[in-house]
Amino acid sequence: MKTFYTLRDVYKARSVISKYIVRTPLRYSKRLSRVLGCDVYLKLENTQVTRSFKVRGGVYYMSVKVDDAIRRGVITASTGNHAQSIAYAASLYGVRAAIVMPQGISRTKIEALRDLGVEIIFHGSVFEEAREFAEKLAEEKGMLYIHPVNEPLLYPGVATMHLENIEDLPDVDVIINPIGGGSGASGAVVVAKSVDPSIRVIGVQAEGAPSFYLSWREGRIVSAGYAKTIAEGLATARAYELPFNILKDRIDNVVLVSDDEMIRAIKLLVELEGIIAEPAGASALAAAFKVKESIQGEKVVVMITGGNIDPETLVSFLLK
Repeated sequence: MKTFYTLRDVYKARSVISKYIVRTPLRYSKRLSRVLGCDVYLKLENTQVTRSFKVRGGVYYMSVKVDDAIRRGVITASTGNHAQSIAYAASLYGVRAAIVMPQGISRTKIEALRDLGVEIIFHGSVFEEAREFAEKLAEEKGMLYIHPVNEPLLYPGVATMHLENIEDLPDVDVIINPIGGGSGASGAVVVAKSVDPSIRVIGVQAEGAPSFYLSWREGRIVSAGYAKTIAEGLATARAYELPFNILKDRIDNVVLVSDDEMIRAIKLLVELEGIIAEPAGASALAAAFKVKESIQGEKVVVMITGGNIDPETLVSFLLK
């Protein structure tokens, strides 16, 4: 397994995927800047073609593996946004695709997948159970298995969002990025620290799914063995080798946020900016409040990584 990729790989990925995805806005928030005491810029990956940053990785993967993918078909596991990434990419290249998902995924994500024409298989109650079943099915059916976290070809594509950040805000001081599997935060450290090692990257995990945080603290991969959070995109019960190896010596801090803190961030995004984010997508803003004292006066990019949330769930959060 290739452990690292370079800035050159990210530029190569962008040259391939740019015609299939959108360049998402980096929006300055005057109101959040006043509240947090720093210059807050929101990277709106919730406006991406699948309303999530993940599609960048899926499109690049499929472009490289297209011949094998068409011949064998592809299968992966996901809690939603990675699934849409692979489904969208498969639709572009005429590839047969199957997605294994745990129970309890939002209706919005499931309907979006059905619209893209993939086969959906429900198995287990948590992501790891779905992942293990997908690996078993891939072997039985001879399909091309796409590991949702440890697949190196996903990473250069995902990292293109951070190329955009640096180009749009060259004097950025801090980037705050959620960590579910870890591809997004990995892209932040590869791109930002290749440009300027002094740019700080802060990762965010859910309090109820802290495996990467614990691994980072220990300096080795450990597993919390549970994932209890409303944030589907952060609900991983273990840390994974590829992102851990990229992040362990490069990320500057990792912050844990509670479900209530993510709900507060969702409400603030709606009330102050008219932006809809899912819990994982709002987690970076929740983290910004937790590290408020350390980012005073700085230029801070807050990654809004996804906006796939059921309307009923959003309303319930807004009424809390």
